[in-house]
Amino acid sequence: MNDASINDILMNLDRIASALENQTNAMGGNAQPNPPQSWDDARLWVWQAATMRLKAVTENNTLPLALLVGLEQQATILLDNTEQFANGYGANNALLWGARGTGKSALTKAIHLQASKNNPSLHLIEIYREDLKTLAPLLDLLRSVSEHRFILFCDDLSFDENDSSYKSLKAVLDGGVQNRPRNVILYATSNRRHLLPRDMIENERATAIHKGEAAEEKISLSDRFGLWLGFYNTDQDGYLAMLDGYATHYGLKINKKDALEWAMTRGNRSGRVAWQYIQHIAGQQKIKI
Repeated sequence: MNDASINDILMNLDRIASALENQTNAMGGNAQPNPPQSWDDARLWVWQAATMRLKAVTENNTLPLALLVGLEQQATILLDNTEQFANGYGANNALLWGARGTGKSALTKAIHLQASKNNPSLHLIEIYREDLKTLAPLLDLLRSVSEHRFILFCDDLSFDENDSSYKSLKAVLDGGVQNRPRNVILYATSNRRHLLPRDMIENERATAIHKGEAAEEKISLSDRFGLWLGFYNTDQDGYLAMLDGYATHYGLKINKKDALEWAMTRGNRSGRVAWQYIQHIAGQQKIKI
């Protein structure tokens, strides 16, 4: 092995060590986050815990709110809450829970898109569940830019046995000694109403000396969301109405029989299945969406 190869290996090891050190500091809350050069670069961001940076998202697949057929009630409630927050008034953290593919994530992003039209300082920051332990430095960063307002968005939130990261989430929901910044709110989606598997909850209750008390801290996590919105699979008429809305908007021709067969092969008639069918026929009809 020549000297050049050895130098390359040493440089790679240095980079790996540096990345691991940054991640360790981030998980321990010791590192300082790096603010964007300009908050005007984007309205959508992704929190990258390993490097303690916010990555600007300039291209996304957010659907207009009007296209989310069948979610009108949830949309009205969440939009009102979001606009209250964006305008500096009281608002609640929101938990959007229910069946997979029913539009929870799509609605969250569409609501932000709609609300930010009149409130350009409203940002949405996606944070992954496994990065919740790095919330403290992120909140410190957001607290320092009070002229902007931030929706922290955690998609597909749930916790498994021995997962203690929910404790970091509690600090965002109702605060500890240092409360959640006034310019931050949390929106989360989950397939579970109580964010934990039922068998885990029942097991903790059954083995507790005082039944119910040992699991209360974890079970009550979802109670700390002031706003709960339920999402459910739609019926056949609702599924076809979704398709009609998409088809009209994008200038597509749909075959109802084929659309129903498409849903049957996937086992449900959800918003996600409807959108997948639309993408399928848009490709067939050579229409870009």
